[in-house]
Amino acid sequence: MRSLMKFTLMPGLITVLVLSFSSCSKSTNWPQFRGPDGNMAFESASLPDKWNTDTNVVWTALLDGAGYSSPVVWGNRIFVTSAVPVKVNPAPEKPPMPAGPPPQGGQGQQPAQPPLPPVPPIPEVRDTTYMNEIYKLEVQCFDLLTGKLLWTRIPYEGAPRIGKNANSTYACETPVTDGQRLYASFGMHGIFCYDLEGNPLWNKDLGAFYTQKGWGTGSSPILHNNMLFIQSDNEENSFITALDAATGNEIWRVMRDEKTTYSTPYIWKNLLRTELVTCGKKARSYDPETGKLLWELEIGGEQVIPSPVGNEELLFIGNAGGRETKARLFAVKPGAEGEVGADKIAWMSEDSGLGNPSPLLYRDRLYVIGGRGEISVLDPLTGSVKYQQRINGVGAVWATAWANNDIIYFLDERGVTRAFRAGDSFEKLVENTLEGTKFWSSIAMTGKTYLFKSAEKLYCVGK
Repeated sequence: MRSLMKFTLMPGLITVLVLSFSSCSKSTNWPQFRGPDGNMAFESASLPDKWNTDTNVVWTALLDGAGYSSPVVWGNRIFVTSAVPVKVNPAPEKPPMPAGPPPQGGQGQQPAQPPLPPVPPIPEVRDTTYMNEIYKLEVQCFDLLTGKLLWTRIPYEGAPRIGKNANSTYACETPVTDGQRLYASFGMHGIFCYDLEGNPLWNKDLGAFYTQKGWGTGSSPILHNNMLFIQSDNEENSFITALDAATGNEIWRVMRDEKTTYSTPYIWKNLLRTELVTCGKKARSYDPETGKLLWELEIGGEQVIPSPVGNEELLFIGNAGGRETKARLFAVKPGAEGEVGADKIAWMSEDSGLGNPSPLLYRDRLYVIGGRGEISVLDPLTGSVKYQQRINGVGAVWATAWANNDIIYFLDERGVTRAFRAGDSFEKLVENTLEGTKFWSSIAMTGKTYLFKSAEKLYCVGK
């Protein structure tokens, strides 16, 4: 473990603050989105660094439907969710091309025209055609060693309760397990709890609400201290709630002044306390036991997708940018109260390159991968950029990058994993390719295997 030491001199006192940036999981279980610590850092010499469809693939398993949720693992069991279309609407026909040649413009001097009056905004028309469709929402359990399907459960079958983006599914939320129970969230379709044999224990309906442009949901549940936390941000009735993990009974609920978000909450165990941190136009921290709001910070951005990451000394949180705003990434110190003041912000960067994938904290560096393979490496203490590198030919990147044995990996939607050396200078390593489409799910890891999930297939990769 490498540590950074920061010395602060005070009258009559020398304070030594040891900053450890080596949050690396050693667990063979992968119980939730982004792993046991909510950070995709791992250390195992047994994991391969090279693979493709014909090399180091232990087994593959076909999936019934599409799901962009990530696999989770406990012992020798893998749990995945998917949405299986039973009846879907036909794709809309393209409008016919207009007859005759296209209009000509921009030819020579044009007479001056009076300014046009402002056009009032067009009210959003909510698509309801999804109500004529039928889906089966599935929870499946596979054997880690063989890929054998152990059981399938269908907690919901019928018309969707909300719409979704045409490229998305109704199974975007990653399940979570504590080794006794599995908790599968299907957003507005409910939370379903099973034992590891697939026996139903309880379910919870938290309501169905319209989301931004009808694009659906994506925030995954997390567990802490026998409580299940659900962040439900939408266009009508946003809230975060804590459920009793054993019974599903609601312990507390706090309303949120937020619109639709897709970020997953994060349990931040810092030097002073344990906090439940959520991302939105404002970052907010809650007491996980009571739901009391501890602090909030305006972070802006346009795409509320990436999830926070941190260690005992700092929390890193921000949103992806867009056409009108830059991505902003903040480093927040422990102990904030109310509106976060400048004394609790270690740094803010508009040069981080933060996109849809969540940042990765590994050893003493913060790694940010953009939506098309743009790499930014930052000093987590200061926010200074060590280097930025763009790799050409990268497909869209949705999955969170991961680290193992001083190598950083990231996966694009085409199934290509690119690897580069951890550190302050760019050193490209291998490219590994798996066949399939829409590798949008973040991977899962055990001590010996990687689990990749495309739209139609589950891959187990190992030596």
